[in-house]
Amino acid sequence: MKKLRVAVIGCGSIAKYRHFIEYEQNPIVDIVAVCDIAEARAKESGEKYHALPYTDYKLLLKEQDIDAVSVCLPNYLHAPVSIAALEAGCHVLCEKPMATSMKEAEDMISAAQKSGKKLMIAHNQRFVASHAKARSLIEAGELGKIYSFRTTFGHGGPERWSVDGTNSWFFKKDQAVIGAMGDLGVHKADLMRYLLGEEFTDVSAIVETNAKENATVDDNAVCLLKSENGVIGTLTASWSYKRNEDNSTVIYGEKAVLRLEDDPNYGLIVQYTNGETVHYQLGKIQSNDEAGQTNTQVIDHFVSSIIHNTEPLIDGEEGMKSLNIILAAMESSETSKLVKVNH
Repeated sequence: MKKLRVAVIGCGSIAKYRHFIEYEQNPIVDIVAVCDIAEARAKESGEKYHALPYTDYKLLLKEQDIDAVSVCLPNYLHAPVSIAALEAGCHVLCEKPMATSMKEAEDMISAAQKSGKKLMIAHNQRFVASHAKARSLIEAGELGKIYSFRTTFGHGGPERWSVDGTNSWFFKKDQAVIGAMGDLGVHKADLMRYLLGEEFTDVSAIVETNAKENATVDDNAVCLLKSENGVIGTLTASWSYKRNEDNSTVIYGEKAVLRLEDDPNYGLIVQYTNGETVHYQLGKIQSNDEAGQTNTQVIDHFVSSIIHNTEPLIDGEEGMKSLNIILAAMESSETSKLVKVNH
């Protein structure tokens, strides 16, 4: 089988600890080109993966015969670079959040449709074993009617993860546009849509910048969500959890409570209302602290969708719906009003 020729645009931490490693582990992929505005970073990645280094993505797309591209750049560049790659005839895997506005997301989807190429958004929470199992239990009716949920994603902040530390683009409004909500909250918005199998219609949120002195974006947010079937719950995103990361979700139903990534030993615990408790040991959820030691399955799924010509689990439409919730939360906080989510 002919190997897929892949380029990674953006050689920061998410590329270093996820994309490069998982592409290299995939036997039908060749990393042929890398790009970063920092020449030294591009050269280092190029040497490590035997790929040609670039500092200009447009030149890379013009000169190289590429099948697929990973876009691992600051948020404000997701849309323009993804669109350029799609127009150049490449399949695109774009990091989350897919864009910084609905208009950008729509333009990305339109470019994918016109090019006939795949557009996938790297929401890795759908591939976590405990989350996949929880979705199957919910679909099978194990919980009965679902009433409520709480979901949280918080850690000490991207300075521990980003190659630029406290000077990272994550903290800068002109490059990130959205802070903790774009970094972490959008993951949980996507996860809850996936688990519940329905859309959210109403969002109320308080979004603050109170933990990071150098941040011009949000670093703490608490959101109240309501689904189309009346399920209500809270979504929290934070860069202020300095001691331990929290990536947990609890779902409260008529027949049972699901506890996901809420226990150090079990990825999923099902507490039935009849008194029975079932523990599932499904392997660890990926975390920044163990970057490179676990496979998120995102790259493998993206590659498989290209090889088998199937639609990615998180295509542009799915990415846009999850982004829409985050944008509604930001609007709610700014206006101090409940915001209706327009799908």
